[in-house]
Amino acid sequence: MAFVLSLLMALVLVSYGPGGSLGCYLSQKDVLVGRENLRLLGQMSRLSPQSCLQDRKDFGLPQEMVEGDQLQEDQAISVVHETLQQSFNVFHTEPSSAAWNNTLLKQLCTGLQQQLEDLEACLAPVTGKGDSALGGMGPILTVKKYFQGILVYLQEKENSDCAWEIIRVEMMRALTSSISLLERLGKMDGDLTSS
Repeated sequence: MAFVLSLLMALVLVSYGPGGSLGCYLSQKDVLVGRENLRLLGQMSRLSPQSCLQDRKDFGLPQEMVEGDQLQEDQAISVVHETLQQSFNVFHTEPSSAAWNNTLLKQLCTGLQQQLEDLEACLAPVTGKGDSALGGMGPILTVKKYFQGILVYLQEKENSDCAWEIIRVEMMRALTSSISLLERLGKMDGDLTSS
């Protein structure tokens, strides 16, 4: 019995990667998929952002998404995951499909889903730690509030073409921040290698 227990413990320890998360491995592929998502968002533009200046709004991109240096590794992974999940939710709606080229939109949603699935292994061991450790308005709640503001804005603007253009540009900012966080995480762990 002691041998079996020792063997199980050894397997658990071996399964922890350099990042310390069970089954978590950030690769260059994760960053490349993120960049492809940005390219798709760039192609989705149907209006000139200048023609929608009257609809501009500062959504208050959370510092947690921009300056991941202040976050612990597990919090940063949770912030990236939540950003991707909320971005997917914004673009995986009926009003969104009416606003965009469906082929590009489908490719974007597929890319976001792929990133989410890749991060699941990193997220599972840390679920629930992010917000409770900081108390009150933790990084995940801040990201959720940010995206709630985006959804309210779309409703207020009745999903107009200009509103979606403003959101497209804002999502490019949010996803660019996610890529930067992923790159930082990969460098911290030394995991970001080609695969």
